[in-house]
Amino acid sequence: MVRGTVRKIQTKQIEISGIVQGVGFRPFVFTLAKKYHLGGIVYNTSSGVYIEVEGEEENVNSFIKELKNNPPPLAVIDEVKVKDLEVKGYEDFEIISSQENDGFVPVSPDMGVCDDCLREMRDPNDRRYRYPFINCTNCGPRFSIIEDIPYDRPKTSMKVFPMCEKCEKEYNDPNDRRFHAQPVACFDCGPKLEFVGADCQQDEIKCAIDSLKKGKIVAIKGIGGFHLAVNALSDEAVSTLRSRKKRYGKPFAVMMKDIEQVEKYCVVSEEEKKLLLSQRRPIVLLKKKGEKLAKGIADGLDTLGVILPYAPIHYLLMDQIDFPIVMTSGNVSEEPLCKDNEEAIKNLKDIADVFLLNNRDIVNRIDDSVTSFNAGYERIIRRARGYAPQPILLKKDTKVNVLAVGGFYKNTFCFTKGHYAFISHHIGDLDNEKTFEYYKEEIEKYKRLFKVTPEVVAHDMHKGYLSTQYALLCGLPLVEVQHHHAHIASCMAEYNITDKVIGIAYDGTGYGTDGNIWGAEFFICDLKDFIRVGHLEYKPLPGGELAIKKIYRTALGFISEDIGSYGDFLERFDQKEVEIILKQIKRKINTPYVSSMGRFFDAASSLLGLRDEVLFEGQGAMELESLIVDTDSFYEFEISHKDGYIINTDIILQQLYNDYKKRVDKRIIAAKFHNSIVEFTHYLALELRKEFGINKVVLSGGSFQNRYLLKKLLSKLSDSGFEAYSNSRVPCNDGGISLGQAVIANKKLEG
Repeated sequence: MVRGTVRKIQTKQIEISGIVQGVGFRPFVFTLAKKYHLGGIVYNTSSGVYIEVEGEEENVNSFIKELKNNPPPLAVIDEVKVKDLEVKGYEDFEIISSQENDGFVPVSPDMGVCDDCLREMRDPNDRRYRYPFINCTNCGPRFSIIEDIPYDRPKTSMKVFPMCEKCEKEYNDPNDRRFHAQPVACFDCGPKLEFVGADCQQDEIKCAIDSLKKGKIVAIKGIGGFHLAVNALSDEAVSTLRSRKKRYGKPFAVMMKDIEQVEKYCVVSEEEKKLLLSQRRPIVLLKKKGEKLAKGIADGLDTLGVILPYAPIHYLLMDQIDFPIVMTSGNVSEEPLCKDNEEAIKNLKDIADVFLLNNRDIVNRIDDSVTSFNAGYERIIRRARGYAPQPILLKKDTKVNVLAVGGFYKNTFCFTKGHYAFISHHIGDLDNEKTFEYYKEEIEKYKRLFKVTPEVVAHDMHKGYLSTQYALLCGLPLVEVQHHHAHIASCMAEYNITDKVIGIAYDGTGYGTDGNIWGAEFFICDLKDFIRVGHLEYKPLPGGELAIKKIYRTALGFISEDIGSYGDFLERFDQKEVEIILKQIKRKINTPYVSSMGRFFDAASSLLGLRDEVLFEGQGAMELESLIVDTDSFYEFEISHKDGYIINTDIILQQLYNDYKKRVDKRIIAAKFHNSIVEFTHYLALELRKEFGINKVVLSGGSFQNRYLLKKLLSKLSDSGFEAYSNSRVPCNDGGISLGQAVIANKKLEG
């Protein structure tokens, strides 16, 4: 007698958290269940995706394994919980309606158009040929259109566009690439373009192209807001844009057609190509080469911010022009990005000549991200579209929901909930009422979207920051966090470091515990506390904020104790003003004391004659870096050890100025100055390792956006056996400190 094999039937409940909505997860589960002959259900909840599967044990196990290891391209699985259920007798597998609960789900960032949609858009036989809003489950707007979770069409700005019969069929077909793609649409039922500002007798795209060819400024409504675009080869067009926008000095980003065009203007490594071509589509900082763009795009710098097309409308434009275009934020300088048609026409009417609009509302405005590749890793500089609001996963669940309000410059805020840290997209400098109102609105929006009620607010020590003022008005318990400790903690959180480290924070400004301005700090710290064990020697900053713009004042502060050695430098300025500044320093009138790496760079830039006034913070340092020719030479340095290690800046600046007077090539001087910083930083790290027995070094702060400095220092530390870390997924500048504030607050509140 032959006996048949008894096959064991089992039923599993699977709960998945992470970015699993709006990314094709349910149709993926549906197809996978069919592949393994399983019955059950799948649906979205406010916490993620809920699945029940039933079938033969071997098939269920294979289903779960593939679910974890091979999810859809845009999905990010944070956690998979599996438990046994009683057998229910499912005869088929179904996708059922979303169900709300008390949970929350991370929202997918906006993603660039995928290859499949791009191919359809360029196919004359496809019904979406040249449709400027083409998308599918694997691409398109997400965060920019969502109003609430779960991510379903009625909770997006697409709710006002009823689907036509063909789109609805695709939307409801689990085997279709557009199954439950919330922004799905076509010419018959979806958003439409509108051209405003000039007579247009052809389609809107061609009218915009003609305007660009004529040197006009075109305001283009994109995924997360408006761009202002001009021909990047026209000196006159770029100059006009700068003048009208009142954006002086800051470099512009440039959109190029494809990698081949990028390679005409820039050096591009394989890693940089991957960043440019990724669906996140950031602006990538690249080394300039070869052909020149218009004057005024990125003068004085050796790098250029480059972005490839990412929205369908960008491809439709770039396919028909043979020149790169400036693509800068559609706003009046320092104000939030324009997102609505009426708002843009009102605010940009004195800047743009014409407008390329559409009637799909942007719910959440979001800038382009800026990134680079250096020292083996991507280094995010501005975290926005394509990256935010994807959370950072913390090593363990936080005990308390914290709102960290960030700083003043390059502001972001951060919420912690469970093991998630939700860092906001880039808000900007909190130096005007409109940006501050936007900041407060976005905090409320994140509370609602991620269903988080803060119990504690973490803030910077600086009482004058608007973010600190906001924190004080929240009516919640407060945790004050020192600025540079937050910088170091942001990097520690990113790499899940919890033990003590040597923390090195280099930036421009941060309020210190002694009432002075810090910015070149050596800490022994963990996520809870820090000890300051070294810093640049204090120098007077005559005029405070004024000296950050008029950097010759900074230079005078740094050399004031040895002013007689800098006669040629002093002759460049009005002698009465110099006398007044020196008296101001002597009498300590409006003259804070700083230990700042950013100000050290400013002083060097002015002494070298690069510039005496800057149009934006960091300009002097950026231009100094851009001069460098690689050399191993450096200036001698001195470090005293009394109440901590103190780095003498006088001796370095004296050598730099002597080289300048001897007419040594400024490129060599720039390299020697940078190498001196690398050398004294490395030396002090070695001393601290001997003294404290700590081998982990964490580098953070805006000065580490300096590619040369970061690469050289990481290499030297690594060669000396250090475990060295610097920010990658979170900006090292002030855009990252909200994460540091949040994790420090949580650590202080443990227990």
